Amino acid sequence: MGNRLKAIETPYNRAHHAFAIFTACATLVVITAGALVTSNDAGLSVPDWPTSFGYLIKVPHFVGGIRYEWSHRMVAGSLVSLTLAIALWTVVVERRRWLRWLAVGAFCTVVAQAVLGGLTVLLFQPPAISTAHATVAQTFFCIAVAIALFTGRKWVEEQPRVEFDARRPSLFTLTLLSIFVLYVQLVLGGMFRHHGLSWWPHVVHAAVVSFVLVWTAVRALSVYSRIEAVRRPAILMLSLLITQLCLGFTAFLTRVAWGHNAAQPELPMVVSTVTHVAVGALLLATTVILAIQVWRHVPVAFEERVPQAQQDPSAA
Repeated sequence: MGNRLKAIETPYNRAHHAFAIFTACATLVVITAGALVTSNDAGLSVPDWPTSFGYLIKVPHFVGGIRYEWSHRMVAGSLVSLTLAIALWTVVVERRRWLRWLAVGAFCTVVAQAVLGGLTVLLFQPPAISTAHATVAQTFFCIAVAIALFTGRKWVEEQPRVEFDARRPSLFTLTLLSIFVLYVQLVLGGMFRHHGLSWWPHVVHAAVVSFVLVWTAVRALSVYSRIEAVRRPAILMLSLLITQLCLGFTAFLTRVAWGHNAAQPELPMVVSTVTHVAVGALLLATTVILAIQVWRHVPVAFEERVPQAQQDPSAA
């Protein structure tokens, strides 16, 4: 059961794994650069796409928000190249068919992300498309982190410790619920940041996210703390949740309570919101990794259902 994602005699490729980690880190840089664009109201500083002021490569004068928007485009373009490289490398060297398909899916996702970014500019930042752009970015980050996990030495070579989960709801169900509520929070936050929704649904749903993630972390740590692959992401998820709540409160104070009449974004507003977005991406990716590790190490135990007539012979 624990080897459902492990192919027989899959070799560990150190260089492949290192490049997968690099791609995942580059993705976080792109997400942070995108948050800098939004936080500095620089989304339409470069009005054309896929060119920038009519050029594909020429560096424009860094005036106002152009430095943020153009830099974001350049690092995003580099990420497309990195993703193509990791996809081709995976297709060539990997024996696990499902991982080859995941790498191809990662490339398709980053292309979709680029198209959504272009539509955001061409359609003058409609909230729905801008939010989709942000959501797909974090989805791609989760995929990139998962590829880094699947190519790691521990995943490839270790014999996973398995403990069956007979509780209801199962820990795996709780991790899926955690991912779902985080995605809802991501959409609500994106709509708020792009002026398509008020702030209060995002703030209210933060309480739901906190409850579900704490429930999940407590279950994982209280019952399965002996399994390192489950314990470590559970602790990290809980730590990131606490950090994210503090950053969210700071972002609310600086942007909504104190800075709503600011003529332009001020430094505390930018720092708090950009950090909030980056930590949110880390939180979602960590929760996805926890779900994967729970699926591998803590599979759901299904009780064999015996017909009532067989349980009670006298009932016949």
